[in-house]
Amino acid sequence: MTLVEVARAAAAREGFQPDVGGDVGRELGALKPLPFPADARDLRDLQWSSIDNVESRDLDQVEFAEPANSGGIRLLIGIADVDAYVPRDSAIDAHARTNATSLYTGVAVFPMLPEKLSTGLTSLLPDEDRLAIVMDIVVQDDGEVQGGDAYRAIVRNKAKMAYEAVGAWLEQPANPVDGVPRSITDQLRLQAEAARRLKAERERAGALEFDTIEARPVTKDGHVVDLTVTRKNRARDLIEDFMIAANIATSRFLERSGSSGIRRVVRRPERWNRIVDLVRSHGGSLPPEPDSHALAAFLAQARAKDPLRFPDLSLAIVKLLGRGEYALDLPGKDPGGHFGLAADDYSHATAPNRRYADLVTQRLVKAAIAGAPAPYSDDELDAIARHCTERENAANKVERLARKSAAAMLLERRVGATFDAIVTGVKGDATYVRLLSPPAEGRVVRGESGMDVGERVRVRLVRTDAERGFIDFEGI
Repeated sequence: MTLVEVARAAAAREGFQPDVGGDVGRELGALKPLPFPADARDLRDLQWSSIDNVESRDLDQVEFAEPANSGGIRLLIGIADVDAYVPRDSAIDAHARTNATSLYTGVAVFPMLPEKLSTGLTSLLPDEDRLAIVMDIVVQDDGEVQGGDAYRAIVRNKAKMAYEAVGAWLEQPANPVDGVPRSITDQLRLQAEAARRLKAERERAGALEFDTIEARPVTKDGHVVDLTVTRKNRARDLIEDFMIAANIATSRFLERSGSSGIRRVVRRPERWNRIVDLVRSHGGSLPPEPDSHALAAFLAQARAKDPLRFPDLSLAIVKLLGRGEYALDLPGKDPGGHFGLAADDYSHATAPNRRYADLVTQRLVKAAIAGAPAPYSDDELDAIARHCTERENAANKVERLARKSAAAMLLERRVGATFDAIVTGVKGDATYVRLLSPPAEGRVVRGESGMDVGERVRVRLVRTDAERGFIDFEGI
């Protein structure tokens, strides 16, 4: 099987529908650009821009910044109005709800919404007039966020930029960004300052800053020839800071409006004792009870002390923190916060082309803007939250299998070779490691006794099975 066939089979096995049915096709065939509603503010003259991967076409978010009173920065974050083209209970909506998320396998993308929408009519593509929901906030000198209004708008993306190019410019701002007009460059300076303020405030609150490794296959003539690593840079941080600010602002907007919602929750880590032990083995110390401030301080020290190995430590701690989940958010009743972000009010709202929870949240926001009844009951939101959590976990399985299949194909001629690795998971009698180079993950089937998350070990490759995504090692 090819890698694409492996990924498609895995998606189907986990209950995803990679292909659309006839009803969806008929709705797609009838779709045409919609007239702009009278209540949408015309903001097309603003210098909107986006930053994403070079190849990305499903653009959910654009940004604009301008000076505000008393040294503040007014930050507008435009989010694609997907609901305008995907009404609730349509065939397209039913298909999106079934999958609940786009799948990014590295060798193929299985979008939650058909590409006519996700990379077309609902994508904030450059030089196209699009409907958006705008979150309007002001970032003060100390990073405090004020405002948080939401409204419908017409926007026009003036520049689609890539993370790598903008990241390099932020490191060396004297050099121009290729193909980007001066007006957008001025925007980036102001946006970078807003992001700096937001990040500083989050760090003061105890937010955790990680640097994990994401390996993607490089193929040639259908064969895997390498695994490339995507690392964070200042441009990725900037978009992450804006996304977090918009998600928090959305949650608070719904709270003020008296609307229920879906919150993203990462609870206090159950394996805190193991995190304490891991930190101690790296020369640090943590209190016996979960404390994000203490862990954040240690992470900052560890990054400064050993930046080359910090991603390995980040990965180990991320694994020990546990998975996030979606939860029903009732007005005045806190379902839990986000431990990693040190945020009590956090939704998922900025990717309605890619995540169903975000699309549902958008419908709630639009109803609140219009003063209309909520489009979902609390029981319906609870069911959607649980379904989205289950589908996210299933998507992780598919994406992990695709990465492992690609890595197994790359390593199939290196059986018997030895590698340095880091232990990434211990579940019952199963122990998993990731090689330092190439960054491939697999299971230790022999000699794993005593290994625990975060340890550096030496392993020998004993078997690969690309179709099943198996890479087996033995400890040495």
